Amino acid sequence: MRLLLIRHGQTPANVLGQLDTLVPGAPLTDLGERQAAALPAGLETRGVELPERIVVSTLLRTQLTAAPLAAATGLTPDVLDGLKEIQAGDLELRSDPHSQGLYNATTLAWGRGDLDTEMPGGESGRDFFARFDDAILRSTASGEGVSRVAVVSHGAAIRVWVAQRAAGAVDHFAETHQLLNTGLAHLESLREPDERGRRWRLVSWVREPAGGAGLVDEAADDPTGRDVADPATAPEGSGA
Repeated sequence: MRLLLIRHGQTPANVLGQLDTLVPGAPLTDLGERQAAALPAGLETRGVELPERIVVSTLLRTQLTAAPLAAATGLTPDVLDGLKEIQAGDLELRSDPHSQGLYNATTLAWGRGDLDTEMPGGESGRDFFARFDDAILRSTASGEGVSRVAVVSHGAAIRVWVAQRAAGAVDHFAETHQLLNTGLAHLESLREPDERGRRWRLVSWVREPAGGAGLVDEAADDPTGRDVADPATAPEGSGA
């Protein structure tokens, strides 16, 4: 089984640095629409076969991002709530550096395996992995000969999940691997779980938009897309 985890296209909240995690969320910007439109050709250019199944979260931005890929493949995306972004809780729609840093520090803790840490007013790492694991399992359940699945999800969720669930993801993976809008992780299933019980292997990580570096917005204040070890966005006293 081949699995693509694709981050959605740019939204106004990404530009403004807002922690926008509730359903339905913001739509795409004009750039986000171009990033989405470039996704099918971008995958083919990178030698990645187009999917046989597409799954999206309940947030509007993933559904809009998947639309060009669905048109190119003739597929109708399935919607799973478990694929939504890590919930910001009390930090929802905040854009100040302290809130951005607290959100990132919490997700980084999960990526390192500290699953009891909770987002202020939100979910714990255990809560997140329970729902995201279930959604991935449902997305990739074998049936009708499907061997290539594309999941359009969210930046922090993909980074943290890959850090814990994919063989080949090095220590502190989430801190060191940015995922810009329509960037992606390419994984393949293992025949047998590894010594840590992981069932996936990371084949490649594409930081920039699938359609190419020309679709990067360097000016966007994107809290879940940037290098989350950036001290400028660390919460006070966190050391992150």
